[in-house]
Amino acid sequence: MSAGQASEGAGCVTWWGFSPARDLLKTGPVRPEQAANVLLVGSGDPRHILKTIAGLQNEESLHVWVVEDSMEVVARQLLLLYLALIPQESMGNNEKTEIFLEVFGNSEIRCQTDEALKSVASQLSLGVTETLEKAAHPCLNTTLLKFKERDELARIFKSWTQPQSSTPILMSKAWDYRVRQHLGTRYDSKKGSFDWDLSMKLHEKGCGIINKQQYMQWRERGVAFEMREGVYQMTNPSLLSSRVFRQKGDKVAVRGYWGDIVSSPYLSFGIETDDKDLLKTQNGQHTKTAQDVSFANVSTLFQSLSSRRGHPTFSPSDAEAEEPSTQSDQKSVSIKDLMHLKGISVTFLPMDSLQKLPQKQKYSHFFNRIYFSASLVHQLGPTLRQIAAPDAVLVVELAKYILDLNKKQEAGFAEKVSSIALKAEFEPWQEGKSDDVHAVFVPQKK
Repeated sequence: MSAGQASEGAGCVTWWGFSPARDLLKTGPVRPEQAANVLLVGSGDPRHILKTIAGLQNEESLHVWVVEDSMEVVARQLLLLYLALIPQESMGNNEKTEIFLEVFGNSEIRCQTDEALKSVASQLSLGVTETLEKAAHPCLNTTLLKFKERDELARIFKSWTQPQSSTPILMSKAWDYRVRQHLGTRYDSKKGSFDWDLSMKLHEKGCGIINKQQYMQWRERGVAFEMREGVYQMTNPSLLSSRVFRQKGDKVAVRGYWGDIVSSPYLSFGIETDDKDLLKTQNGQHTKTAQDVSFANVSTLFQSLSSRRGHPTFSPSDAEAEEPSTQSDQKSVSIKDLMHLKGISVTFLPMDSLQKLPQKQKYSHFFNRIYFSASLVHQLGPTLRQIAAPDAVLVVELAKYILDLNKKQEAGFAEKVSSIALKAEFEPWQEGKSDDVHAVFVPQKK
């Protein structure tokens, strides 16, 4: 049972989550002591990783384990984490935030961003193929993936740096195909459909910070973050993937854009903030936008990463004062030059891990926090208790922001999640605040 499959607008690949970033260690009745092990299943992007790192105390350590259902999503997670780990002396905080958000939420990017993406892809390709036993970087650990999965990663990174054929995919056409496919006969009045989804759905769900002009542009052509003057026309290859269709009885893989075209990438970083000034309204209108909030949030998260370095070189005030660099050679940062964060590691697990982990002694009652996305909650099974620590907290993303579902379907999804969790011997955490974005569970008392 998967909300993502039930909804064509959400797509079949989770490039970004359908919920804001959460500090997962703050969720639940008991905060793990010292070292925490967190399992993310289908999170789609590194928002929870970055937010949870930002909430750590100095002496605390965090090991995140990531399971996705697509190597293309794994490749993108590695790309985004790599960008996050570039030290400020190699790429200024403002520039890094801009490039991160462009890669994260734009179907088309600037030339400078394309250069940075290709440079990172080359480094990641080397890291995946050359490190078999020991991770090239503790936050980019792919050593537990199967050989064929690592080969697939290397192929994906290579495809980002070299066009696969003499006729490269035009993202504008791939995006428009999805919009036509989704709207059908409503395509000719698409602006009305876009406006309805924003005002009657997203705004009604509390996302008034999402600006109409920016949302309409994203719906039209897939560009969510346009933060500086420049030409946004280079295809973002990290948002391309293959989807298998049946044609005359045969299976045919078609390359294109198969992700979300309705809910928007603003949900991950752009609709919540601790800075209340960013949420101010004037005459009933927000003075800032989801793009502004996304920029502020991601910039703050990057500064918190720098504070966990062994030898921080920059202070936040330095980061604010610096001017974004325009020199492309500053983007050529090798894996060994990335920031090493004290007590932090991120490990990517094979795609079939959920069936295998309960059979391994190492993972017996191991994970303090377990997170399932709405699109992969159908993989939540009874064996989960075997890998959950006694004080574990299970967090499941709900379908609030999957806009193609109506209220009845959304409520039905929440009920289904509770039923699945109950079969896995988890019960709702009663003391927590009611939250219609995530459902929170704790192990049933024996």
